[in-house]
Amino acid sequence: MKVLNNIQLQNYNSFNTKAIAMLFCEPETQEELSELLKTYSKEKKLVLGGGNNLFFTKDFDGLVIKPGMQEIKIVSEDDSSVIIEAGAGVEWDMMVEDCVSKGYAGLENLSLIPSSVGASPIQNIGAYGSEAKDTIILVKTVDLQTGEYIEFTNSECEFGYRNSIFKRTNRYIITSVVFKLSKSFTYKEKYIDLSRELTDIESPTIKQVRDAIVKIRTRKLPDTKTLPNAGSFFKNPILTEDEKNSLQKTVLDAPIYNIGDNKFKTSAAFLIEKAGFKGKRTGMVGTYEHHALVIVNYGTNNGKDISDFASEIQQEVLKQFDIKLEPEVWIY
Repeated sequence: MKVLNNIQLQNYNSFNTKAIAMLFCEPETQEELSELLKTYSKEKKLVLGGGNNLFFTKDFDGLVIKPGMQEIKIVSEDDSSVIIEAGAGVEWDMMVEDCVSKGYAGLENLSLIPSSVGASPIQNIGAYGSEAKDTIILVKTVDLQTGEYIEFTNSECEFGYRNSIFKRTNRYIITSVVFKLSKSFTYKEKYIDLSRELTDIESPTIKQVRDAIVKIRTRKLPDTKTLPNAGSFFKNPILTEDEKNSLQKTVLDAPIYNIGDNKFKTSAAFLIEKAGFKGKRTGMVGTYEHHALVIVNYGTNNGKDISDFASEIQQEVLKQFDIKLEPEVWIY
């Protein structure tokens, strides 16, 4: 396990913004991680996953940790289900593709999300009517402050919309995640775009569902390798009934989804587009021409350019619709 000095982080975040980490390490086991934390107990720490959900606006004068655990193994299985454990450093879509190829159901709607396995519980990543929490049964971690091993059951993770105990406390480094998947699959309509893509298929297979999602995401979202971005930049706003009524008076065609408990979800992409930002560009930063929720980097390596543009969007949406957009992306 090597601890490196003064490492450039541009290649470790999908927006490609420049920043220097004073110290950098990629522990490959839980034991290495625990030892690292105890050795560098006094330094500030920042944990990196796939780098697809954050970017830098300044250098980091501490220890950047990128968990490198790569093992995927079957913990147990029976006729109806399989329990697998995947290391935090495993690329998310590689695992999803592998599970789909084996007929293990539960993750297919989360295909092509740019992430690492370790980052998936932090954000409780979700798409097309599914979320990571639907299949996670255990998350293994190391306490950032003590270096001790701690395991979290699904309920102990306190999952919410793009949220979890890991995101709220920023205290635990995830080393592996345990998922329970089904060995049988029946397509259930959860999301209109996906059902539309599958309209000519009477009983879609799990592979056909994955293929359809890959096609949709490829059409809507730019490749980070050619146009640096972090996917969806803002969360979809959750509204009270009063806020929902106010929005519908202002914008008659605003999409509204009842999520229970007198709460309603609307589309951040819709609001951003209505505010006039779809395809808008300021200098080297803009929103993607095919999806207003995606901010793209056209050539800057300064993260402040991106955060300034995001603030501009927030201010205009607040001004026009009285709704505050919250970033889904972490800005350091």
